Amino acid sequence: MFLEWSLLTIVSLIAIFLFVKMFYFKSITHKEQRSNELMKMTLQEAEVLIRKYQIQLQRALGNIDILSEELNKLRDEVKLLKSRNSKHRLETDKLNNKIKELEGRIEALL
Repeated sequence: MFLEWSLLTIVSLIAIFLFVKMFYFKSITHKEQRSNELMKMTLQEAEVLIRKYQIQLQRALGNIDILSEELNKLRDEVKLLKSRNSKHRLETDKLNNKIKELEGRIEALL
């Protein structure tokens, strides 16, 4: 009789202990699942932001390329205009010298 009661008590205590332990691990599992879901959502939001900033960066780099091309074109135009300007100056100097020579000849004739 004592053996039956002690065996029943031990089995009951073990069952209660396992029951409590089951609920404890179940609550831990639920917390971990919620934490994992939150982490997944955070990672998805981060991926969306990264994609958004990647697109903006690609656009900015494209704009920089376009601006660089325009800048190079303008530099070439400035070089061309400088060379034209120097040619015009030379021609103007030559014409001024001819005018002075002609004025000198006219004065000599007078």
